[in-house]
Amino acid sequence: MPTTFYSNGKLFISGEYLVLDGADAFALPTKFGQNLIVEETTAKIIDWKSYDYDQKLWFETTITFDEVINPVNPETETVKTTLINILHEAYLLNPEFLDKSEGLKVTTNLTFPRNWGLGTSSTLINNIAQWAKINAFTLLKNSFGGSGYDIACAQNNTPILYKIENNQVEPVAFNPDFTKNIFFVYLNKKQNSKAAIHAYNKHKDQNLAKSVTENNKITNAILHAATLNEFARAVEKHEIHLSNILEIKTIKEIAFPDFKGTIKSLGAWGGDFVMVISKENPKDYFTSKGYDTILTYDEMILQE
Repeated sequence: MPTTFYSNGKLFISGEYLVLDGADAFALPTKFGQNLIVEETTAKIIDWKSYDYDQKLWFETTITFDEVINPVNPETETVKTTLINILHEAYLLNPEFLDKSEGLKVTTNLTFPRNWGLGTSSTLINNIAQWAKINAFTLLKNSFGGSGYDIACAQNNTPILYKIENNQVEPVAFNPDFTKNIFFVYLNKKQNSKAAIHAYNKHKDQNLAKSVTENNKITNAILHAATLNEFARAVEKHEIHLSNILEIKTIKEIAFPDFKGTIKSLGAWGGDFVMVISKENPKDYFTSKGYDTILTYDEMILQE
């Protein structure tokens, strides 16, 4: 009988990059995510199929159990070699999840377009960890890397504060009256998180303790803002703070200098979604600029 696992997608609201050095990260799980369905078969292989949000097959392969147990270092990284690496690390943490199977049929289904950057990899890793009955943060660390905030979102249905030390996750309340003034706009390009982290490590401030403290003050202000104006001011302060650390301009300065509102990068700067704070619906502005994917807070964010 098939077994289904599900994980939430994520949006990184504040603390990006600095989370790697101990800063508080404020993140929101999304209504979009990914499931993984496992069925037992009799062949000693894994028959794997992955579907996009529109039910179109975007990846399929067969993997022998031996490829997972004794992987060969690939000359080039592909979707298949990345998947084998994740499964291998899962196997090392709990061999029983393969040893007790004769064969497997695995199907994954996204509920968001793959290029949106809401966590195709993190939802997969969390689902595999559930399947293998292992710690998802450990699997992430051993396979893909990253801070782990996305795994925390995958596992929680409420807003969270996250610290990388011991993967601390604190569910927090965030449901202000002004969510109707918060929108999410897709920038029509996927950002490479690994490359972005490399750039951060190259440019980050030498006085990290001061930068982390400042980030935490701003994150607290964002989380507890009582009015739309307070929220917008805190978000703008966060953008300026990180812009100075990264030594790059904010997305508003680069692409939307004439916009009458606040725009914040989410996660890796330069791609995926931005958060827009506006007193008026900004749809006409962004569509006129060629950005057609505009979601309201209620459409995007998971709310219990």
